[in-house]
Amino acid sequence: MTTPIPASLFTDPAPAQRLERVAAALTEHGFVVEILDDAAAARARVQELIPEGAAVFTGASETLRLSGIDDDINISGRYDSVKSRGVRMDRATQRNEIWRALSVPDFIVGSVAAVTETGSLVAGSASGSQLPGYAGAAARAIWVVGAQKIVPDLPAALRRVEEHCLPLENERALKAYGKPSSLNRVLILNAEIEPGRGNVLLIREAIGF
Repeated sequence: MTTPIPASLFTDPAPAQRLERVAAALTEHGFVVEILDDAAAARARVQELIPEGAAVFTGASETLRLSGIDDDINISGRYDSVKSRGVRMDRATQRNEIWRALSVPDFIVGSVAAVTETGSLVAGSASGSQLPGYAGAAARAIWVVGAQKIVPDLPAALRRVEEHCLPLENERALKAYGKPSSLNRVLILNAEIEPGRGNVLLIREAIGF
């Protein structure tokens, strides 16, 4: 029998004590973790972490869009936007080149659907374009995560992806592309084995899905 999970668990920001507990667990698992007050602080921190001119790929993320980080990376001209480059390439004849560019940028920046109190990150995707970079192909990874995404454990994380995030992403995709999304690939990051590679910016407020 599945234990009921109140909807507020998926939408309300976790209190400070839980944030500290998650930060400690992620740090123990090899991630570099910072707790920031709000999206503006995360936006400024991302700019500090990424040198001008670096090749950067952004995973599709409401967190990045709402915080302004997506525009900073893909529109400002400050960085070599892999996403912008990919749009100009031919998907039929340059498929491999596109996937190589997406997979091995200098930096990949995105978010995740859930973070567990035991120190795991869980990402869901329709296309999987961001997952190679998240998993280890990108030289550096930065995840910007709202406090409402913290859950107790992996079963709760997977339920958050399916029951909370997917319906919201379906609604967004219908408006943006005229077709629903789908949960075709799920990545669970239990640890970061390369010192200093994976940065998690935990925001005290709720942002994104």
